[in-house]
Amino acid sequence: MDDALADRIALRELVENWALWRDAGDWERFASVWHDDGVMMATWFQGPAKDFIRVTREGWAKGVSILHFLGGSSVDLAGDRAIVQTKMTISQRGDVDGVLCDVVCTGRFYDFIERRRGRWGMVLRQPIYEKDRIDPVDPSARLEIDAAKLAAFPQGYRHLAYLQTRIGYVVKRDMPQLTGPEVERLYARGKAWLAGGPLGG
Repeated sequence: MDDALADRIALRELVENWALWRDAGDWERFASVWHDDGVMMATWFQGPAKDFIRVTREGWAKGVSILHFLGGSSVDLAGDRAIVQTKMTISQRGDVDGVLCDVVCTGRFYDFIERRRGRWGMVLRQPIYEKDRIDPVDPSARLEIDAAKLAAFPQGYRHLAYLQTRIGYVVKRDMPQLTGPEVERLYARGKAWLAGGPLGG
């Protein structure tokens, strides 16, 4: 096996470990996928990975249910740096005005990953939100959606944002989606970082 293939396998394993260990509540091993200065970006949280782990654990204790499912990956490798894109779905269950609902959001994880002292670790995880939907868990339940409030959120994650705000989160409204200036800036940022530039912001 050549070095590039070994790196690609290691990177895919890292991405898979993130989802498995986070969703299983394996917090010690979940922390190991990050570098110490790692940053997580999500609709409901933006900041250092160590704080993301803490607030995720707090959410677990309160019954917050967010799970992830992964699809295919694409790896752009440049020495000790990589951009890994992985198809994913985010599934969140929560109460929407008295009706228990599931939201499923489809998109990609766009990960800045770096090898330091021989270890690959995440530097930045930025999801790209492509489309979503909301459904009552009980198909006979009647869900009344406030159309104006729903329309105020970005199209790629509006149902996810609707649910998250209903359970008390503040949602970031300029996350990258399938198209648009935010995702174009993200692609440019990834290209510059792979070329040896700073992470930027």
